[in-house]
Amino acid sequence: MSNYIIEVEDLVKIYKTGNIKAIDNLNLRIKRGEIYALIGANGSGKTTTINVLTGALYPTSGKVRLLDYIVPKDRKKTANFIGIAPQEYSLYNELTLEENVRFFSLLYGQSKSYFKERLDHLLTILSLHEKRKTVVKNLSGGMKRRVSIACALIHDPIILFFDEATVGIDPVQRKFFWNYFRSLVKELEKTIILTSHVMDEAERADRIGLMRKGKLIEEGIPSELKDKYHTSTIEEIFIKLSDVEESK
Repeated sequence: MSNYIIEVEDLVKIYKTGNIKAIDNLNLRIKRGEIYALIGANGSGKTTTINVLTGALYPTSGKVRLLDYIVPKDRKKTANFIGIAPQEYSLYNELTLEENVRFFSLLYGQSKSYFKERLDHLLTILSLHEKRKTVVKNLSGGMKRRVSIACALIHDPIILFFDEATVGIDPVQRKFFWNYFRSLVKELEKTIILTSHVMDEAERADRIGLMRKGKLIEEGIPSELKDKYHTSTIEEIFIKLSDVEESK
């Protein structure tokens, strides 16, 4: 069995409208049980990459293997193994917190008894019990983000994709989310792939990949990358590499 849970080979995605190459010959391997942060400026190709990996978008060319399946050909089979919390909330504002999570539970064919047990578990961990009957439109941004994560986790997936997971979240909430992400990996052996344009997010990940114009321009363990480029932050590395690219 491969030590890599996701393997990407020569991936290209071109949007026909505007002939935009959103992903440019991307090669990527993500290990089982790690937090991998895909970072870069807005428009660098992070979200498109996540959408291709999850089967939401078809690649123009290249190969994607997730577990032992080929994406998007086997996306119906991979659906039960992945959870997705998109950048934009995919929640129903007029439904309660519990009703929103129940909707996603029904998509995965869960029984009422399993849903109740799983929901109680998630609401406890995410500190949402008191809000379970609250209509989503009346929740704060941080609470909505927690509901989105509960929806992504209701079927107990192996691989989690978080697109801009902490966007618009204050530092206290961000610390909570990262502690939770770490517990998912350490205690439950999940694999987490997240995107961010906030460079200090990368400091908390096991490995990072820096994207620019659809390309992976650097990859590695945060501490080793900082040593390599003689900097104290990942942001400094990104600025250095951006300056190099701009000068070409």
